[in-house]
Amino acid sequence: MTSLDDDQAVDTISIPLAGKSSIADHMVIASGRSTRQVASMAQKLAERIKAETGRSARIEGLPTADWVLIDAGDVIVHLFRPEVRSFYNLERMWAFGDAPTPLAH
Repeated sequence: MTSLDDDQAVDTISIPLAGKSSIADHMVIASGRSTRQVASMAQKLAERIKAETGRSARIEGLPTADWVLIDAGDVIVHLFRPEVRSFYNLERMWAFGDAPTPLAH
């Protein structure tokens, strides 16, 4: 969460999954303002995870960076562009409210 905050992620939330799913203990969802910011946040987060835990996180979606998934074992992180986050609305799927509505340009 601190890493994403440092990289100016938008609307970051953490959803506790313990007892709801065996895939992870927590799911973090955050938005970036552009594909460039999403990709940068994902790369920095993966580097920080490696530095702190000694384990490499698995990353998917980095080439397009509309939706990047980072699997760090006990924590899964989803980084989105706002429009993509609103479309998939993972918050609702996990009964944790609704995704924030993207701002019109």
